[in-house]
Amino acid sequence: MKAFVYGANGAALTEIDKPKPTGTQVLIHVRACGMNRADLGMIAGHVHGAAGGPGTVLGMEFAGEVAELGPEAKNVKVGDRVMASGSGGYAEYALTDHGRLLQIPAGMSFEDAATLPIALSTMHNAVVTVGGLQGGQSVLVQGASSGVGLMAMQIARLKGAKLVIGSSTDAAKRARLSEYGADLAIDSNDKGWVGQVLKATDGKGVDLIIDQVSGKLVNQNLAATKVLGRIVNVGRLGGTHGDVDFDLHAARRISYIGVTFRTRTIEEIRDIFTGIKADIWPAAETGRLKLPIARVFPFNEIADAVAFMSANRHFGKIVLKL
Repeated sequence: MKAFVYGANGAALTEIDKPKPTGTQVLIHVRACGMNRADLGMIAGHVHGAAGGPGTVLGMEFAGEVAELGPEAKNVKVGDRVMASGSGGYAEYALTDHGRLLQIPAGMSFEDAATLPIALSTMHNAVVTVGGLQGGQSVLVQGASSGVGLMAMQIARLKGAKLVIGSSTDAAKRARLSEYGADLAIDSNDKGWVGQVLKATDGKGVDLIIDQVSGKLVNQNLAATKVLGRIVNVGRLGGTHGDVDFDLHAARRISYIGVTFRTRTIEEIRDIFTGIKADIWPAAETGRLKLPIARVFPFNEIADAVAFMSANRHFGKIVLKL
């Protein structure tokens, strides 16, 4: 089968053997793949948790039809239309665990389905499970114009947030954040953004920050969070290190929580997907939770898709179609 593999000369389309499901694994005949920023690092040869390095089939989320079941796979059958997260998604066939599947609703395309697994799982966990957002509270999403950022704002709105703020450093992207739940759009490169957040929250700060930027924003985030508020660190696009004002952190008694899928067990990931199904899945089925597709590329044009993502001018998701 054809797959996008990182090898000795970098990432390239390669012919490899079709995988065989074992245990609780499910083999998916892939029809569309969602692209994610973490893919760029692995395409450049970096390791992402247990994934990455020579011989790695790239890609982290995909949609298609169930082709074969491992002997212990449950609650799914051959022929089901599904979306899933897992490694090795940039391929004609990909394996995932039976607990990382979501059934594609009737009428939803494979392309739209491929945009959802990582955004739903990452942000339901960050906003609801870890972030503890309650109805009537306020939330700021740093890096809101990414696919997961747009989903975070929608989930916050779905769960009854009274104020949703999104950040983007691109003016055109900021102008569109209101379409996905933002009451206020800020530029995190603007030195006055903390003041804008405080003004919008009567000087108190937000209850919750979903931070995908980190780095230089760490102390501004602390200043923009209310006393006894929460910051959930999801991503570090602005840098993995920063000078932290620990006195400000302590004075505001902020809960600062880091999350990642890289160190989660399969049991933890299954629990996250179970939580999605029990809580927000009906909103995804009806299209209330959805992501825009910036562009769809044929799978054999994946190099162009990587260049398009690397330019960072897109709004929403980039999808590969097989």
